[in-house]
Amino acid sequence: MPAIPERNPIGDTFSGVVLEVEGKTILALEPLAGATVLHSGSLVIRYGVRYLGKPHLSLVPGILALDYGEMLTGEEAWNFLLNKSNLYPRADVVGYRNDGADEMLAVKWLDLALPLETLVYADAKATKPLVQPVALIAPEVTSITPRILDNLPHYASLADWLADQ
Repeated sequence: MPAIPERNPIGDTFSGVVLEVEGKTILALEPLAGATVLHSGSLVIRYGVRYLGKPHLSLVPGILALDYGEMLTGEEAWNFLLNKSNLYPRADVVGYRNDGADEMLAVKWLDLALPLETLVYADAKATKPLVQPVALIAPEVTSITPRILDNLPHYASLADWLADQ
């Protein structure tokens, strides 16, 4: 039997700031007037898959253990979970919850129909997120990883975001 691989959750690097505005956290490329800077620098963005029936909880996959013994990590595990996991509902997902707790859960207990939860981590080794941002403020998005843009509402300015609240 092959050795169990190290956890390798996917993560996208984001260079910018985490801001607090009106009690909500947002990501931006630089500090914005009227917002409080909570964190800045090079951050890691990960994505949590929400629990079935408990959408306030999500799991950031680190290892996917399939029914027949194969173990997947990283992008391979992520792509399998999002695109083929319906073929293996009893497969186990090992990772960390959005509160930092270690967790193992069968795929069938994850709600892949709900939007993913975007989570910000201090670095690639962190297991507990710093914040759960609700939006991205960036007038120019060419330097931002497409997966971040796919999972966070994007606004060109803070005024645009505030108008949408």
